[in-house]
Amino acid sequence: MQKIMLLCAVAAVTLLAQFPIFAQPAETTSISSGLQTATRLCGPCHEISGKPKVGPSFEDIANLPSTTAISLKAFLRSNHSNMPNFIISSADTDDVIAYILSLKRK
Repeated sequence: MQKIMLLCAVAAVTLLAQFPIFAQPAETTSISSGLQTATRLCGPCHEISGKPKVGPSFEDIANLPSTTAISLKAFLRSNHSNMPNFIISSADTDDVIAYILSLKRK
């Protein structure tokens, strides 16, 4: 059952990644708030400020071709077998997404 859910989540992210027009520019306050939230919740496993960790860096995630606001939202709302299942408010999720997208190389 978990494999089916994972496959469905991957399929949804892949489909949604085809529509980058939905990605919106972020406000600076959202980015700084997203950095704070990411440091607090994600920092123990993901590289946030240059310190290597177990999970991929947010900069690497931001620069994947499939990374959009929609794909990140779908990912953060899905259960993951190799990550803790955090419950993050919609506002905090949007801020973390704004922070991650701000790391994308132009």
